[in-house]
Amino acid sequence: MATKDYRLVCLENPLLDIQAVGNEALLEKYGLKANDAILAEEKHQGIFEDLLNNYDAKLIAGGAAQNTARGAQYILPPNSVVYIGGVGDDKYAAILHDAVKQAGLRVEYRVDPKVQTGRCGVVITGHNRSMCTELGAANHYDVEHLKKPEVWSLVENAEAYYVGGYHFTVCPPAIMELCKLAADRNKPFILSLSAPFICQFFKDPLDASAPYWDYVIGNETEAAAYSESHNLGLTDVKEIAKALANLPKINTQRKRVAIITQGTEPTIVAVQGEDAVKEYPVHEIAKEQICDTNGAGDAFAGGFCAGVVDGKSLDESIHLGQWLARLSIQELGPSYPFPKQTPPTN
Repeated sequence: MATKDYRLVCLENPLLDIQAVGNEALLEKYGLKANDAILAEEKHQGIFEDLLNNYDAKLIAGGAAQNTARGAQYILPPNSVVYIGGVGDDKYAAILHDAVKQAGLRVEYRVDPKVQTGRCGVVITGHNRSMCTELGAANHYDVEHLKKPEVWSLVENAEAYYVGGYHFTVCPPAIMELCKLAADRNKPFILSLSAPFICQFFKDPLDASAPYWDYVIGNETEAAAYSESHNLGLTDVKEIAKALANLPKINTQRKRVAIITQGTEPTIVAVQGEDAVKEYPVHEIAKEQICDTNGAGDAFAGGFCAGVVDGKSLDESIHLGQWLARLSIQELGPSYPFPKQTPPTN
Protein backbone atom coordinates (compact mmCIF):
# COMPACT_ATOMS: atom_id res chain seq x y z
CA MET A 1 0.00 0.00 0.00
CA ALA A 2 1.41 3.41 -0.97
CA THR A 3 2.32 5.72 1.89
CA LYS A 4 0.76 9.17 1.80
CA ASP A 5 3.35 11.80 2.67
CA TYR A 6 3.12 13.89 5.84
CA ARG A 7 0.48 11.94 7.70
CA LEU A 8 0.99 13.48 11.17
CA VAL A 9 1.02 17.19 12.05
CA CYS A 10 2.50 18.24 15.42
CA LEU A 11 2.19 21.74 16.92
CA GLU A 12 4.04 23.30 19.85
CA ASN A 13 7.06 25.37 20.88
CA PRO A 14 10.40 24.52 19.18
CA LEU A 15 13.56 24.95 21.23
CA LEU A 16 17.19 24.27 20.50
CA ASP A 17 18.39 22.07 23.36
CA ILE A 18 22.04 22.83 24.12
CA GLN A 19 23.10 20.19 26.60
CA ALA A 20 26.44 19.30 28.09
CA VAL A 21 28.04 17.65 31.07
CA GLY A 22 28.99 20.45 33.46
CA ASN A 23 30.09 20.85 37.07
CA GLU A 24 29.20 22.64 40.28
CA ALA A 25 31.24 25.68 39.23
CA LEU A 26 29.14 26.11 36.07
CA LEU A 27 25.91 25.83 38.06
CA GLU A 28 27.21 28.36 40.57
CA LYS A 29 28.28 30.75 37.81
CA TYR A 30 24.67 31.09 36.64
CA GLY A 31 22.92 30.56 39.97
CA LEU A 32 21.38 27.25 38.92
CA LYS A 33 20.30 24.25 41.00
CA ALA A 34 21.47 20.76 40.10
CA ASN A 35 18.02 19.32 39.41
CA ASP A 36 15.72 22.11 38.32
CA ALA A 37 13.87 23.67 35.38
CA ILE A 38 13.56 27.46 35.15
CA LEU A 39 12.89 30.23 32.65
CA ALA A 40 16.00 32.25 31.81
CA GLU A 41 16.47 35.69 33.38
CA GLU A 42 19.00 38.35 32.44
CA LYS A 43 21.70 36.72 34.57
CA HIS A 44 21.34 33.47 32.63
CA GLN A 45 21.76 34.85 29.12
CA GLY A 46 25.42 33.87 28.79
CA ILE A 47 24.86 30.18 29.45
CA PHE A 48 23.80 29.30 25.91
CA GLU A 49 27.00 30.57 24.28
CA ASP A 50 29.04 29.22 27.19
CA LEU A 51 27.75 25.70 26.61
CA LEU A 52 28.22 26.02 22.84
CA ASN A 53 31.77 27.37 23.00
CA ASN A 54 33.35 25.87 26.10
CA TYR A 55 31.69 22.50 26.60
CA ASP A 56 31.15 19.48 24.40
CA ALA A 57 27.52 20.41 23.87
CA LYS A 58 25.04 18.09 22.18
CA LEU A 59 22.49 19.95 20.06
CA ILE A 60 18.98 18.52 19.92
CA ALA A 61 15.82 19.74 18.18
CA GLY A 62 13.91 20.15 21.41
CA GLY A 63 10.63 21.32 22.81
CA ALA A 64 8.39 18.50 24.07
CA ALA A 65 6.24 18.05 20.96
CA GLN A 66 9.24 18.36 18.63
CA ASN A 67 10.77 15.47 20.61
CA THR A 68 7.52 13.57 20.02
CA ALA A 69 7.49 14.46 16.32
CA ARG A 70 11.06 13.19 15.95
CA GLY A 71 10.03 10.01 17.74
CA ALA A 72 7.07 9.39 15.48
CA GLN A 73 9.21 10.03 12.39
CA TYR A 74 11.83 7.62 13.79
CA ILE A 75 9.27 4.83 13.45
CA LEU A 76 7.18 5.90 10.45
CA PRO A 77 8.32 5.86 6.78
CA PRO A 78 10.24 8.90 5.48
CA ASN A 79 8.27 12.12 4.95
CA SER A 80 5.52 11.19 7.43
CA VAL A 81 5.65 13.95 10.05
CA VAL A 82 5.40 17.76 9.94
CA TYR A 83 6.19 19.90 12.96
CA ILE A 84 4.92 23.49 13.28
CA GLY A 85 6.08 26.29 15.61
CA GLY A 86 7.94 29.58 15.80
CA VAL A 87 11.68 30.38 15.53
CA GLY A 88 13.87 33.43 14.99
CA ASP A 89 16.06 34.35 12.04
CA ASP A 90 19.41 33.50 13.60
CA LYS A 91 22.16 30.92 13.96
CA TYR A 92 20.14 28.98 16.51
CA ALA A 93 17.37 28.47 13.94
CA ALA A 94 19.99 27.33 11.42
CA ILE A 95 21.32 24.79 13.94
CA LEU A 96 17.73 23.68 14.62
CA HIS A 97 17.12 23.14 10.89
CA ASP A 98 20.25 20.98 10.68
CA ALA A 99 19.15 18.95 13.71
CA VAL A 100 15.66 18.23 12.36
CA LYS A 101 17.06 17.42 8.93
CA GLN A 102 19.19 14.70 10.50
CA ALA A 103 16.06 13.33 12.17
CA GLY A 104 14.17 13.33 8.85
CA LEU A 105 11.55 15.67 10.26
CA ARG A 106 9.84 18.29 8.08
CA VAL A 107 9.31 21.61 9.84
CA GLU A 108 7.18 24.60 8.98
CA TYR A 109 8.50 27.32 11.26
CA ARG A 110 7.09 30.82 11.57
CA VAL A 111 10.22 32.98 11.36
CA ASP A 112 10.28 36.09 13.57
CA PRO A 113 13.11 38.44 12.54
CA LYS A 114 12.86 40.41 15.80
CA VAL A 115 13.06 37.62 18.39
CA GLN A 116 15.72 34.97 18.97
CA THR A 117 14.99 31.29 18.55
CA GLY A 118 13.98 29.59 21.80
CA ARG A 119 16.81 27.80 23.57
CA CYS A 120 17.15 25.46 26.49
CA GLY A 121 20.53 25.24 28.19
CA VAL A 122 20.92 21.88 29.91
CA VAL A 123 23.70 21.30 32.44
CA ILE A 124 24.17 17.66 33.37
CA THR A 125 25.88 16.86 36.68
CA GLY A 126 25.88 13.18 37.55
CA HIS A 127 22.28 11.99 37.29
CA ASN A 128 20.96 15.53 37.67
CA ARG A 129 20.08 17.99 34.95
CA SER A 130 19.46 21.70 35.29
CA MET A 131 17.35 23.18 32.49
CA CYS A 132 17.30 26.90 31.76
CA THR A 133 14.82 27.87 29.04
CA GLU A 134 14.26 30.99 27.01
CA LEU A 135 11.12 30.55 24.88
CA GLY A 136 12.05 33.37 22.53
CA ALA A 137 10.33 33.24 19.15
CA ALA A 138 8.38 30.11 20.10
CA ASN A 139 6.31 32.40 22.31
CA HIS A 140 5.23 34.51 19.32
CA TYR A 141 3.58 31.87 17.13
CA ASP A 142 0.27 33.00 15.60
CA VAL A 143 -2.70 31.37 13.90
CA GLU A 144 -2.08 33.38 10.72
CA HIS A 145 1.00 31.24 10.05
CA LEU A 146 -1.00 28.04 10.50
CA LYS A 147 -3.60 29.26 7.98
CA LYS A 148 -1.06 30.19 5.30
CA PRO A 149 -2.08 28.14 2.23
CA GLU A 150 1.20 26.19 2.01
CA VAL A 151 0.99 25.26 5.71
CA TRP A 152 -2.75 24.69 5.90
CA SER A 153 -2.66 22.34 2.89
CA LEU A 154 -0.27 20.09 4.85
CA VAL A 155 -2.64 20.26 7.80
CA GLU A 156 -5.69 19.39 5.71
CA ASN A 157 -3.98 16.43 4.06
CA ALA A 158 -2.67 14.94 7.31
CA GLU A 159 -4.29 11.89 8.87
CA ALA A 160 -3.81 12.82 12.55
CA TYR A 161 -2.87 15.77 14.79
CA TYR A 162 -0.76 16.00 17.94
CA VAL A 163 -0.56 19.09 20.15
CA GLY A 164 1.72 19.55 23.13
CA GLY A 165 0.00 21.27 26.04
CA TYR A 166 2.73 23.89 26.37
CA HIS A 167 1.24 25.57 23.30
CA PHE A 168 -1.76 26.65 25.41
CA THR A 169 0.61 29.30 26.79
CA VAL A 170 1.26 30.63 23.27
CA CYS A 171 -1.57 30.33 20.73
CA PRO A 172 -4.82 28.59 21.77
CA PRO A 173 -6.56 29.74 18.52
CA ALA A 174 -4.14 27.60 16.48
CA ILE A 175 -4.94 24.60 18.68
CA MET A 176 -8.66 25.16 18.17
CA GLU A 177 -8.24 25.27 14.38
CA LEU A 178 -6.66 21.81 14.49
CA CYS A 179 -9.33 20.58 16.93
CA LYS A 180 -12.20 21.63 14.70
CA LEU A 181 -10.66 20.30 11.51
CA ALA A 182 -10.00 16.93 13.17
CA ALA A 183 -13.61 16.67 14.35
CA ASP A 184 -15.09 17.85 11.05
CA ARG A 185 -13.10 15.26 9.09
CA ASN A 186 -13.15 12.48 11.70
CA LYS A 187 -9.37 12.40 12.08
CA PRO A 188 -7.65 11.59 15.40
CA PHE A 189 -6.72 14.56 17.60
CA ILE A 190 -4.12 13.70 20.25
CA LEU A 191 -3.30 16.04 23.14
CA SER A 192 -0.56 15.90 25.74
CA LEU A 193 -1.27 17.63 29.06
CA SER A 194 2.51 18.31 29.19
CA ALA A 195 2.83 19.79 32.70
CA PRO A 196 0.81 20.26 35.90
CA PHE A 197 0.79 24.06 35.50
CA ILE A 198 -1.10 23.76 32.19
CA CYS A 199 -4.02 22.12 34.04
CA GLN A 200 -3.80 24.69 36.83
CA PHE A 201 -3.15 28.04 35.12
CA PHE A 202 -4.35 27.50 31.54
CA LYS A 203 -7.56 25.75 32.50
CA ASP A 204 -9.90 27.77 30.24
CA PRO A 205 -8.14 27.16 26.90
CA LEU A 206 -7.45 23.55 27.93
CA ASP A 207 -11.15 23.02 28.68
CA ALA A 208 -12.18 24.65 25.39
CA SER A 209 -10.18 21.99 23.54
CA ALA A 210 -11.33 19.06 25.71
CA PRO A 211 -14.48 18.15 23.71
CA TYR A 212 -12.21 17.54 20.70
CA TRP A 213 -9.71 15.17 22.33
CA ASP A 214 -9.73 11.69 20.82
CA TYR A 215 -6.66 10.76 22.86
CA VAL A 216 -5.33 12.59 25.90
CA ILE A 217 -1.93 11.66 27.34
CA GLY A 218 -0.51 12.71 30.70
CA ASN A 219 1.56 11.41 33.58
CA GLU A 220 0.42 10.82 37.16
CA THR A 221 1.34 14.32 38.37
CA GLU A 222 -0.49 15.98 35.48
CA ALA A 223 -3.50 13.76 36.12
CA ALA A 224 -3.50 14.78 39.80
CA ALA A 225 -3.22 18.46 38.84
CA TYR A 226 -6.16 18.08 36.43
CA SER A 227 -8.29 16.44 39.13
CA GLU A 228 -7.44 19.16 41.66
CA SER A 229 -7.94 22.11 39.31
CA HIS A 230 -11.28 20.73 38.11
CA ASN A 231 -12.51 19.81 41.61
CA LEU A 232 -13.01 16.17 40.66
CA GLY A 233 -12.20 15.02 44.19
CA LEU A 234 -10.29 12.06 42.75
CA THR A 235 -6.81 10.86 43.72
CA ASP A 236 -6.84 7.36 42.21
CA VAL A 237 -5.12 7.45 38.81
CA LYS A 238 -7.57 4.95 37.30
CA GLU A 239 -10.56 7.03 38.36
CA ILE A 240 -9.00 10.21 36.95
CA ALA A 241 -8.37 8.39 33.67
CA LYS A 242 -12.03 7.34 33.53
CA ALA A 243 -13.13 10.91 34.24
CA LEU A 244 -10.94 12.23 31.42
CA ALA A 245 -12.17 9.56 29.01
CA ASN A 246 -15.81 10.36 29.75
CA LEU A 247 -15.74 14.15 29.36
CA PRO A 248 -18.28 15.47 26.82
CA LYS A 249 -17.11 14.85 23.25
CA ILE A 250 -18.03 16.46 19.93
CA ASN A 251 -16.94 13.75 17.48
CA THR A 252 -19.03 10.78 18.61
CA GLN A 253 -17.60 8.55 15.86
CA ARG A 254 -14.54 7.97 18.05
CA LYS A 255 -14.44 6.92 21.70
CA ARG A 256 -12.03 9.06 23.71
CA VAL A 257 -9.01 7.27 25.16
CA ALA A 258 -7.22 8.63 28.25
CA ILE A 259 -3.65 7.44 28.84
CA ILE A 260 -1.71 8.07 32.04
CA THR A 261 1.95 7.07 32.27
CA GLN A 262 3.56 6.49 35.66
CA GLY A 263 7.28 6.14 35.07
CA THR A 264 8.24 2.57 35.90
CA GLU A 265 4.71 1.79 37.11
CA PRO A 266 2.08 0.45 34.66
CA THR A 267 0.53 2.75 32.06
CA ILE A 268 -3.17 3.29 32.76
CA VAL A 269 -5.66 3.42 29.86
CA ALA A 270 -9.37 4.25 30.06
CA VAL A 271 -11.80 4.22 27.13
CA GLN A 272 -14.96 6.33 26.98
CA GLY A 273 -18.03 4.39 28.06
CA GLU A 274 -16.08 1.35 29.25
CA ASP A 275 -15.92 0.42 32.94
CA ALA A 276 -12.73 -1.61 32.77
CA VAL A 277 -9.48 0.36 33.02
CA LYS A 278 -6.47 -1.42 31.54
CA GLU A 279 -2.94 -1.54 32.90
CA TYR A 280 0.09 -2.02 30.68
CA PRO A 281 3.31 -2.95 32.51
CA VAL A 282 6.25 -0.94 31.16
CA HIS A 283 8.96 -2.69 29.15
CA GLU A 284 11.66 -3.77 31.59
CA ILE A 285 15.17 -2.38 31.42
CA ALA A 286 18.21 -2.93 33.63
CA LYS A 287 19.14 0.08 35.76
CA GLU A 288 22.66 0.17 34.36
CA GLN A 289 21.20 0.64 30.85
CA ILE A 290 19.40 3.83 31.83
CA CYS A 291 21.29 6.92 30.74
CA ASP A 292 18.74 9.75 31.00
CA THR A 293 15.01 9.61 31.67
CA ASN A 294 14.40 13.16 30.43
CA GLY A 295 12.02 13.09 27.48
CA ALA A 296 10.73 9.57 28.14
CA GLY A 297 7.15 10.86 28.10
CA ASP A 298 7.75 12.66 24.81
CA ALA A 299 9.16 9.43 23.36
CA PHE A 300 6.16 7.44 24.58
CA ALA A 301 3.86 9.93 22.84
CA GLY A 302 5.95 9.65 19.65
CA GLY A 303 5.65 5.89 19.54
CA PHE A 304 1.96 6.03 20.38
CA CYS A 305 1.28 8.62 17.65
CA ALA A 306 3.15 6.46 15.13
CA GLY A 307 0.90 3.56 16.05
CA VAL A 308 -2.26 5.63 15.65
CA VAL A 309 -1.14 6.99 12.27
CA ASP A 310 -0.22 3.47 11.11
CA GLY A 311 -3.67 2.16 12.00
CA LYS A 312 -2.43 -0.10 14.78
CA SER A 313 -4.67 -1.25 17.62
CA LEU A 314 -4.73 0.56 20.96
CA ASP A 315 -2.72 -2.26 22.56
CA GLU A 316 -0.11 -2.14 19.78
CA SER A 317 0.14 1.66 19.94
CA ILE A 318 0.69 1.63 23.72
CA HIS A 319 3.41 -0.99 23.36
CA LEU A 320 5.04 1.01 20.55
CA GLY A 321 5.10 4.04 22.85
CA GLN A 322 6.68 2.02 25.63
CA TRP A 323 9.22 0.53 23.22
CA LEU A 324 10.35 3.98 22.03
CA ALA A 325 10.48 5.35 25.59
CA ARG A 326 12.70 2.40 26.57
CA LEU A 327 15.05 3.20 23.68
CA SER A 328 15.11 6.91 24.51
CA ILE A 329 16.14 6.54 28.15
CA GLN A 330 19.27 4.70 27.02
CA GLU A 331 20.37 7.88 25.19
CA LEU A 332 21.53 11.27 26.48
CA GLY A 333 18.63 13.70 26.37
CA PRO A 334 15.38 13.12 24.48
CA SER A 335 17.13 11.24 21.66
CA TYR A 336 16.75 8.04 19.67
CA PRO A 337 19.57 5.65 18.72
CA PHE A 338 21.12 5.51 15.27
CA PRO A 339 21.37 3.34 13.31
CA LYS A 340 17.61 3.04 13.68
CA GLN A 341 16.14 0.23 15.72
CA THR A 342 13.14 -1.64 14.31
CA PRO A 343 10.02 -1.98 16.46
CA PRO A 344 9.02 -5.53 17.39
CA THR A 345 6.25 -6.94 15.20
CA ASN A 346 4.31 -8.55 18.04
